[in-house]
Amino acid sequence: MTITEATPVTALTRTYDLSVTTQGPLYPPSEIVDENGDFVVIGMINREGPDGTTVPEWGSAVVSPDSPLPPLGEKAPYTIVRELDVEPTAPDGQAALYTLPLPLPCNNYPMLFAPDQRPDAHQVERPSYPLHKAPIPDMRYEDGIKVREPIRLAQWVKARGQLTVHVPEHRGSADFSFAFTGLIPNSLYTVMSLREHDLDPAGPTRPGPLGIPNAFISDENGMAHYRATLPNPFPEEAAGSNRVINVVVLWMSYQQNYGGAIGHFGLGGDIHAQLKLRGPSFQEFTTVPEA
Repeated sequence: MTITEATPVTALTRTYDLSVTTQGPLYPPSEIVDENGDFVVIGMINREGPDGTTVPEWGSAVVSPDSPLPPLGEKAPYTIVRELDVEPTAPDGQAALYTLPLPLPCNNYPMLFAPDQRPDAHQVERPSYPLHKAPIPDMRYEDGIKVREPIRLAQWVKARGQLTVHVPEHRGSADFSFAFTGLIPNSLYTVMSLREHDLDPAGPTRPGPLGIPNAFISDENGMAHYRATLPNPFPEEAAGSNRVINVVVLWMSYQQNYGGAIGHFGLGGDIHAQLKLRGPSFQEFTTVPEA
């Protein structure tokens, strides 16, 4: 009788550089607008290809909120107002950044992000606010708001982040460790996970926090660290599996954390993507249910 020894399972660690962005999914095109209500997009830009198809390419542009809006899962070329120069010294760098109004413009994602906390989120109407003047609930001037000056594009694009993912030998969980520089100082940030079915047009799942609580505060120099452990985030591809495929670092304009939700309104209403991976990732990892 031949005895075959099992291949030993070893721990696996990988490190990734995060990219600065203003974008969550493709719609709305950005989670930041300018004073005119146009989207300030750093991320995937939907452009018309030479064969008439829509080709998303990583870049930067000012995009009209009147861009064609296809159904979830489909793409159409953005209506580009102009190209955007994201170099910190460029004139565009002085543009002040704003929240999206509610209801969210150019949005085809019907997700209710906080069903227990804000089941009426889709009915709320609010204007766009400068990021530093978002209506923080119950805020009083005398309580000492820390972000008092306009947040400009040149400051936004200074953000840098590095993520290290570690899956131990038991493979029942994964550790996510982040180090940041260049963030907006003295601000509340959160980290969310994006799973493979969160944007599935046949039945999108609700995006969730990467750890609970998923919040951290940048220091006066814009530096921070964050760490979380998730159970079985990278299951083998099978019916019912829903792997983590990306992580997104969010600046929270209401300076709030939302427990098991990523925000009340999402997508630029109260959360604003600043760092993420450029595409689906973590294919090299496999985890299993915890014993």
